[in-house]
Amino acid sequence: MRRAEILEGVRMLKLRDVLSRWESKQISQFEAAELMGVSERTFRRWARRFEEEGEAGLVDRLGKPSPRRVPAAEAERVAELYRTRYGGFTAKHFHERLVGVHGFSWGYTWTKTFLHGQGLLAVAARRGAHRRKRPRRPLRGMMLHQDGSRHEWLSGHAPLDLIVTLDDATGEIYSAFLLAEEGTHSTLQALREVISQHGLPCSLYTDRGSHYFVTPKAGEKPDPRARAQVGRALAQLGIEHIPAFSPEARGRSERAFRTLQDRLPKELAVAGITTTAAADRYLREVFVPAYNARFSVVPEQPGSAFVAIGDLDLDQVLCLAEPRQVGNDNTVTWRRRRLQIPASSLRPHFVRAQVKVRQHLDGSLSIFHGPRCIARYRPDGQILDLAA
Repeated sequence: MRRAEILEGVRMLKLRDVLSRWESKQISQFEAAELMGVSERTFRRWARRFEEEGEAGLVDRLGKPSPRRVPAAEAERVAELYRTRYGGFTAKHFHERLVGVHGFSWGYTWTKTFLHGQGLLAVAARRGAHRRKRPRRPLRGMMLHQDGSRHEWLSGHAPLDLIVTLDDATGEIYSAFLLAEEGTHSTLQALREVISQHGLPCSLYTDRGSHYFVTPKAGEKPDPRARAQVGRALAQLGIEHIPAFSPEARGRSERAFRTLQDRLPKELAVAGITTTAAADRYLREVFVPAYNARFSVVPEQPGSAFVAIGDLDLDQVLCLAEPRQVGNDNTVTWRRRRLQIPASSLRPHFVRAQVKVRQHLDGSLSIFHGPRCIARYRPDGQILDLAA
């Protein structure tokens, strides 16, 4: 049998298989055409002729391989790259890498179906019906989402929390970093990063974790009369704090974390990153800009709802702040440390005075009497010169 006849027979078998999958709605017309290496118009013509005349109607049309087909050597390179470097990547993520890093010029659908055919990637189950998503806010800065996700972000390391703050209107990530455990400090740190760069948002949407809200009984609404440190800081800044009452309510951030959990660990592994500090730098300089370029959307309305902070000192708001009464020895107790208040020109001493102790994000401390700072300290409690 001549080579051309063999080739024609093989392509006829392939066409029958593709037609069967297309007719049963397993693949779209676009995917079917790309599998055959032809245009959608040509595939429609072939399908119609096959239905009307059978295989005889396609004689002399399938013997010649399409000039659009992926060369065998290139297909083998794709398979080798997936096996050796990108195992576990989704088809979309892998195709983006092929195009952006390896100069691949063929379509995503071919990549996906090729990986399925090679047994390198399992066919995903079809999704069920989804509830209607809440409309996005129309302006940037109207609502931010903040959440944490515990996951093995660094291969071979214990799970870490990834803290992400993103915009509801665009899906753009403004802040993302890793740490051992989510809490008040991480929340305030993320807020500082966002506010110092973009300004004050109108509202912040979070879960009801204890570092966000005071909830007397599990499952009930937060106590509006009691504020955690984050709630106190947000109230001072005039930012509305909105609690979510279910994972579904946090759908925007939940979907973002599914994408992050799929992509980020693989990106970090490919980049050879093994430390939290290096991962944070990669997030800030490489991953988040690429993520925003790929996944963020244009807001419904131009402009921004962020408000400039002016001369507001964020260090005095985004901190831990608690009232204390000065002891008879002119000291204040803070977290098992006694802070000696130095001599002041304001008054001889502050014994029995009501003051406020603030612990800042860098670990340093300060004591305020009314609006005046009367003492500053290093994280170890050593007094700092106020004039410094």
